[in-house]
Amino acid sequence: MNQFTPKSIETVAAQAKEQYEGLVKAGQEQTVKQFEQTATAAKEQFEKTAAQLLKSYEDLQATSKANVEALIASSTIAAKGAEDLGREVVAYGQSALDKSITTGKALLAAKTLQEVVELQNDFLKSSFDAMLAETGRLQELTTKVTNEALAPLNARVTATVETFSKPIAA
Repeated sequence: MNQFTPKSIETVAAQAKEQYEGLVKAGQEQTVKQFEQTATAAKEQFEKTAAQLLKSYEDLQATSKANVEALIASSTIAAKGAEDLGREVVAYGQSALDKSITTGKALLAAKTLQEVVELQNDFLKSSFDAMLAETGRLQELTTKVTNEALAPLNARVTATVETFSKPIAA
């Protein structure tokens, strides 16, 4: 039979205490090491995410600025085009009015009914032809101005779609 003496119990207790303290210390060291690794990884991920968010914000800011600039350019082109169209319409109106006045004077000076009918027919035909020609010209000018005014906006839409369709770097 084994007999435990107070000395052997103290020795066993001291050894058990030493082993327990060693295990606790090793566990603490391992926990601290894992915490430090986790904290470092979290910090790195946070910094990386913050940098990506800052870059995305800067990209958004640059895109917004470029979009506003394109809108201003488009509006400027449209305003100038509207001004040009307005001048063309006024010039056509003035020309038509001058032609009407000239024709009216000629009608008043006409000596026969046949001459009045011919003057009136010539006036109507030339007025109709001039109106068709002017309408076609104004339509072409309007299409040109519209395309030119939309060009900066189309370019920005394309650039914006390209910018925001890129995946965020991981």
